[in-house]
Amino acid sequence: MVNPRENNEKHSGILSGVKARLRKNRLGELLVLDGHLSPSELKNALSDSRTSGQQLGHVLVSNNYVSRSVIQRTLAEQIMLRIVMTGMTVFIALASMGFAKKAKAGQVKDVPASISMVQASFNSVSQYPKLFGSTEKKSRSLKAFTKWTGMFERFDAAMKKPSSHVEINALKSDLASLQGLPLSKMVSRVNSIMNEKRYITDKVNYGKNDYWATPIEFLTKGGDCEDFAIAKYTALRMLGVPENRMRIAIVQDQQKNIPHAVLIVYTDQGAMILDNQIKNAVNASSIRHYKPIFSINQNAWWLHTAPRGNVTVVASAAR
Repeated sequence: MVNPRENNEKHSGILSGVKARLRKNRLGELLVLDGHLSPSELKNALSDSRTSGQQLGHVLVSNNYVSRSVIQRTLAEQIMLRIVMTGMTVFIALASMGFAKKAKAGQVKDVPASISMVQASFNSVSQYPKLFGSTEKKSRSLKAFTKWTGMFERFDAAMKKPSSHVEINALKSDLASLQGLPLSKMVSRVNSIMNEKRYITDKVNYGKNDYWATPIEFLTKGGDCEDFAIAKYTALRMLGVPENRMRIAIVQDQQKNIPHAVLIVYTDQGAMILDNQIKNAVNASSIRHYKPIFSINQNAWWLHTAPRGNVTVVASAAR
């Protein structure tokens, strides 16, 4: 069995040797490094070369320090090593570019911003208040939240179809009068507009227990709690509300004992809750019956730990 420590030491020694060899540009240094010439012999040969005016290689061969074939092989190895290392550098650079493109492609595309009606007109949030008194832990990895990321992929694909533009243009018409309003008023109006849509379960709409509909699907067919939240999120992004002021939150409704989804919007007056179960947008501090599980936007997600040290169980709603 190979000792990992010995294996690491061997790799380290090889890499060190390569680095040392690449740092050597002169024939004499390479011959010393390879053990064909001692430092004192190199010193003497350099002195003879300066005195006679002959090239170092000729002096080394004439004085029988090394053979001509050793010099030729040493120079050839150095040239080949530099070619290989140059090729590796180019390969790594190209691979890094490819990785960057893949990483970028793997991110959630901000489809709502691509149909935005206005430029962002609100400042970003510097600090988030505790949601329902919970503490939260942030992660930027959205890989597990396939219902969320898949919804954006389907939304992006749908936007390429002319038939989708009818619903989007109708939504823009509904939102036009909200441009330039203070955020709190904008939030209230968007909540009211979307809460007029039809509530219908995923089982009836799609034959599935849990399906996160695109805004176009919701505007066409209606939807359930997370579909209302996503549509409100999209409408506010279209009105220029920054990404980091909004999150979809999955909570436990402790009155009905079921998971539920709402949209959180962080205004200058605090966190507002846009909820299809509540007619008007309300301040989060006024709600006592929701226990947060996790919240998410296009950049990150947050695990919420309930007050008083209660254990939070992550629901499967977004996975």
